[in-house]
Amino acid sequence: MIVVNLTCNNSSSQDSSDFGLAVQLTSRYYQELIHDLIPAVEKKYSTYATSTSPEELIDSRRYRAFSGFSMGSVNTWRTFENALDYFYYFNPMSGNVGTPARVFAKIAEQKQQDFLIYAVSGTDDFAYRAFKQQVLSLSSQAPRIFKQEENIIFRERKGGRHDYQAVCDYTYNAFRNFFKEESEST
Repeated sequence: MIVVNLTCNNSSSQDSSDFGLAVQLTSRYYQELIHDLIPAVEKKYSTYATSTSPEELIDSRRYRAFSGFSMGSVNTWRTFENALDYFYYFNPMSGNVGTPARVFAKIAEQKQQDFLIYAVSGTDDFAYRAFKQQVLSLSSQAPRIFKQEENIIFRERKGGRHDYQAVCDYTYNAFRNFFKEESEST
């Protein structure tokens, strides 16, 4: 497994405290992700893609996951919107976007209907209520595309907060769910 960790936080306190700027950056990040970051990693390391052409990267999407917490969760949703054809697994944690369920459904219909979203938040997390509402709206408003417990899974941790421990626990459980078939067969 190759894990690439990035952060949206700059060393500049002005940039780091500008939520509007962070939202703008997440809406454009997918361009750097698919044109620069994925090809750079997959060119250097042995992966399921036989080359770094867009076609090969799209063909090997079944072996790629995108995960993020808080603003990284916003970035995960934006990656689903803009780079669904490059990733199969998505792990948004404690961060929502204002994209309506019907828009997410249309994206999946046009790009890929084969994916898995494992969404997690804690009941004591300030982002919990809006995040849970967004996730559950997908399966309730677009059940033909987003099938609860099949390709969209929502988990909540009682008492879970918006902290580093949550990131570790949620990511661990998501990856166990993402890659369980392959790890169980080896």
